[in-house]
Amino acid sequence: MNQRLQRLADQIQRELAVLIRDEINDPRLTGLVTISNVKISPDLGYADIYVTVMERDMSDAMAKDFHQESLAVLNNAAGFLRTELSHILKTRTTPRLRFHYDEITANTNHMLNLISQAVQSSEQNQTSDES
Repeated sequence: MNQRLQRLADQIQRELAVLIRDEINDPRLTGLVTISNVKISPDLGYADIYVTVMERDMSDAMAKDFHQESLAVLNNAAGFLRTELSHILKTRTTPRLRFHYDEITANTNHMLNLISQAVQSSEQNQTSDES
């Protein structure tokens, strides 16, 4: 990606984060939406937005349905978000927004949680063995 597209992607990422937080009031979107990456096509036709939605205390089965519903809300709001972006960006055209669930970031967070739990368990076992 050239430098111009990267700057635009970074600006879209910053502006969308604010717009989603402040303007999307859909009750189905209850978690914390994090935009992890934005990729823009060279012709500025599309912007693929990779998001994760953090929701606490959910089983894996519930989380999958929750993420699908959150993506549906974001994709339904894509036209509104694009219009709002067009007022902010200083470009001739504003790319169409397509939201995707970022599996890599979600899996990384899951692995970090498992490692943290294993370390805590190991520390607790060492403490109980010393007693």
